[in-house]
Amino acid sequence: MTRPLVCIPTRIDPANPRFYLRRHYSDALYAAGATPVLLPLIPDRIYIEDALARAGGVVLSGSNSDVDPARYHEEPLPQLGHVVRERDEVDQLLLGIAEERRLPVLAICYGIQALNVFRGGTLYQDIQTQVKNAIKHEQGEPYGVPSHTIVLEERSLLSEIAGRLKPRVNSHHHQAINQIGRGLKPIAWASDGLVEAVVADPSEQWVLGVQWHPEASAGIDDFSRKIFAEFVEAVRGQRPEARGQRSEVRGQ
Repeated sequence: MTRPLVCIPTRIDPANPRFYLRRHYSDALYAAGATPVLLPLIPDRIYIEDALARAGGVVLSGSNSDVDPARYHEEPLPQLGHVVRERDEVDQLLLGIAEERRLPVLAICYGIQALNVFRGGTLYQDIQTQVKNAIKHEQGEPYGVPSHTIVLEERSLLSEIAGRLKPRVNSHHHQAINQIGRGLKPIAWASDGLVEAVVADPSEQWVLGVQWHPEASAGIDDFSRKIFAEFVEAVRGQRPEARGQRSEVRGQ
């Protein structure tokens, strides 16, 4: 079976100009049956359109930066981390073109935040100073080991993936979803009430955003592996030949 291509934006190191990304994303995607394609942060629509013309889906990776609060009409708080313009712009282009083409999107950590902002939502710029009685969401190392529980909505995509498992997740973020963006539905929460996962209407586009890092735990955790397997299955259904087959069936 041909492996579908999945595009993943990289990070940028401004102090030592280079594009890079932890290997976990590529490892998890490849193990799930996809071919990962790392995208340099070139904020040009033609470039992104060309990349997605060959791809069946998008994984929005985590980042060591924060989404620019100007994108959700807020002034920066003192606790805001550094902003990477190129990453913000590439993510917004990826999300826009993926939505136009109805490509599946798996948005991870910073990715779920970028997704929410793209759809008109807002963020807590800093959990510890803005959320009362927040639990610890920046666990540090070891990176892939779970640190807190999540509560899943019954009969949701994640509860179906989890089955009888009671997921615990790793946590590496100081920002989180505040107001939910257009067409997104929360389906998982931390014990302090913060949103841990969202989905879009599957009849419009397969979209799953998670606030943790399943790619980092996919090697040791069935729940994480199944998230990538479910995403790659959705990507397979969006390949050009699959779309053509469905069109033929509808035309019969």
